[in-house]
Amino acid sequence: QVQLVESGGRLVQTGGSLRLSCAASGRTFSHYFLGWFRQAPGKEREFVAAISGGGFSTRYADSVKGRFTISRDNGKNTMYLQMNSLRPEDTAVYYCAATYASGWPPRTFDYWGPGTQVTVSS
Repeated sequence: QVQLVESGGRLVQTGGSLRLSCAASGRTFSHYFLGWFRQAPGKEREFVAAISGGGFSTRYADSVKGRFTISRDNGKNTMYLQMNSLRPEDTAVYYCAATYASGWPPRTFDYWGPGTQVTVSS
């Protein structure tokens, strides 16, 4: 089992950058696929990005391709989401998630963090 905690969310201006972190507990961090999701007010939660256990494979939602970069440091049990060229429509609660690595890409995630708020002002 793994426990996740996000950090780094804050208010930022349009065009700005932000890096989110997701710290995980557990001794087998590299055995998990990880992902970022977000949920805006009044909308369903949506997929943002995912990364394989070793970090060699990644996937992105079309809406963030070229602007966001997912990465992980297995030595620090931490995942990151570098967000550049932020837009007001990126405003949401961002969640990190994990699932035990089986087939890539993952279809579901089993463990979730409490979320961190990102607000992009226009």
